[in-house]
Amino acid sequence: MITDISTLLQLDTLSLSKELLGWTLTLSSEEGTTSGIIVETEAYLQDDPACHAYRKKSTRNAPMFGQAGTIYVYQIYGMHYCVNIACNQENIGEAVLIRALEPTQGIELMQERRNSLILKNLCSGPAKLVQAMGIHKDMNFWTIQQSNLSVLPPQSNIAENDIVTTTRIGITQGADLPYRFYIKNNPFISRR
Repeated sequence: MITDISTLLQLDTLSLSKELLGWTLTLSSEEGTTSGIIVETEAYLQDDPACHAYRKKSTRNAPMFGQAGTIYVYQIYGMHYCVNIACNQENIGEAVLIRALEPTQGIELMQERRNSLILKNLCSGPAKLVQAMGIHKDMNFWTIQQSNLSVLPPQSNIAENDIVTTTRIGITQGADLPYRFYIKNNPFISRR
């Protein structure tokens, strides 16, 4: 089991997507601290047509080309945001999308931000978790090693047979690639 962030960030993108399961995403802000166990991820590789870095580097996707651990926050549908962690080597545009969390800390603050008391509805999707956690576009280019948005090692190892590998959700290109990972039977994933 990897417990060191530097070692974690040396993994290739697909391995990192799986290894992040069980780690805790945490954000400390003026409003308070919010945290959740990462229970679902998706990998986006530079040669993948669904990847924002597939064609070339742009102003929007530039954080993906940063050093491993760089935060990439982008808008979808003109209103929601998603958070990714850049991986691989600098100047190779790859990232892991954090798709779902199991809330563990700052739950009342998450409920207020999401306007929902239902625990399952707080972080069971990439846009939901960004809203619940208080993640915003200004966090682009932050790094999980040196900012208030970080990942903490798991309390216990996730067994390989407890990780489901499947295709990604909500995309049309590269939809057949098995780049989505989640913890089997976890009630907080976005959907089965």
